[in-house]
Amino acid sequence: MAFPMQVIAVDGLTARCEARGAERQVSLWALLDDLPAPGDHLMVHLDRAVQRLSAEEAAAVWATLDEIQAVLDGVGASPPP
Repeated sequence: MAFPMQVIAVDGLTARCEARGAERQVSLWALLDDLPAPGDHLMVHLDRAVQRLSAEEAAAVWATLDEIQAVLDGVGASPPP
């Protein structure tokens, strides 16, 4: 599963990225043709950037993940009949 992260800093083919208080060193090999800059958003899977995202797309992904987590936690679940 990939998660959206925002680039904090870029050093060669590695970026320091942050999401919800967690920071990761992320490989940028898959984005060689269009390296990101600080402030950009990326989808990250196993500490590897796999895709660039707009801020709106990143927010939409987090909203969907929050909805999934709420269902898993039973928040808003209907009681059985």
